[in-house]
Amino acid sequence: MSSEILWYANRATGAVCLVLFTVVVLLGIAVRLRTRLPGLPRFGTVALHRGLSLSATAFLAVHIAMAVIDGYVDITVLDAVVPFVSAYEPLWLGLGTVALDLMLAVLVTSLLRERIGHRTWRALHWLAYASWPVALIHGIGIGTDTGTDWMTWLTVACVAAVVAAFGIRLAHSARASRRTPAALLRTAEGARS
Repeated sequence: MSSEILWYANRATGAVCLVLFTVVVLLGIAVRLRTRLPGLPRFGTVALHRGLSLSATAFLAVHIAMAVIDGYVDITVLDAVVPFVSAYEPLWLGLGTVALDLMLAVLVTSLLRERIGHRTWRALHWLAYASWPVALIHGIGIGTDTGTDWMTWLTVACVAAVVAAFGIRLAHSARASRRTPAALLRTAEGARS
């Protein structure tokens, strides 16, 4: 395979990963909020979240493989899994590695969810919220398409979607925290007076 084909494949899979992982984050928030997507039962949202997570991970594996196989830039397997050791763009590649490592922690703990317990899984699953922006910064810093119109609009759309969903998630959490048993009891007592 020519270096040019590998370069295009790396760029394409990077952009696809941005879209897929954005949708995975959005679906994760939808699952947490118990949102039912049109045309799907609630368990369908969970299944879609899991399936797209695995698909995004497969695209990420191809993205990394293309970078390692392409001889134009010297990126080793070690560079892909150990942050900030690469001679090539150590900061930007290192951020991609940090995002990968965080995402792998989320993936592995999700696969072991039954064994590690819900509370541990949930605590570690928060790493997904850290992984996404770190991966985004990696792409902005190292991506050769950064600054092109199409990539700028794609990035802006993904960021806007995640920020909006995260805002909805925070608002939902704030409302839920006001519905604590003590607050509900005070409301009930106030209604009786």
